[in-house]
Amino acid sequence: MLIMHQHWPGEYVFCPMCGTQLQVREVGPSKKRPACPECSFIHWRNPGVGAAVLVMDTDRRVLLIQRGPEASQSGLWAVPAGFVDYGEDIRAAAARELREETGLIAEIGNVVHVASNFDDPHKLTVGVWFSGLVTGGVLAAGDDAVDAVFFALTDLPELAFPTDEELFARLAAGELLLPTSSFD
Repeated sequence: MLIMHQHWPGEYVFCPMCGTQLQVREVGPSKKRPACPECSFIHWRNPGVGAAVLVMDTDRRVLLIQRGPEASQSGLWAVPAGFVDYGEDIRAAAARELREETGLIAEIGNVVHVASNFDDPHKLTVGVWFSGLVTGGVLAAGDDAVDAVFFALTDLPELAFPTDEELFARLAAGELLLPTSSFD
């Protein structure tokens, strides 16, 4: 699926390098982007990158967080995840987000799923889901999560994102094998 260039509220009007008003120009075959006629800056409106950690317990239940009132899709459930900060390693971001949202510390394992997220046309993202093996911490919702609970794959709550639904369908079909974490 390709989302064509369209106006969005965060669109640059002036060049962030020199302050000149940007003009839309063709920068490749059928690619039009805001560009600066003075310093040649081109605004490549790239998607954000998200990192998620899929934790499974010894009963093969998956850890989900309930999204809080300030988060998009408030009240719905999702795999613990968040944006990778500029200059941050993606695995470090995954571990940080898991700890912030669930209180758990984990060894970040293999990539288990990668998907483009088109659910919010103003904030397109690419998500990378890693397996996680819990090594410490105490399960407690935090940051923009209001709850953190393990769910059976056959009894999932309403999910916030179609990409998580796709991931769980693959997991239920046996396409993915994940390490399990034990909890006291």
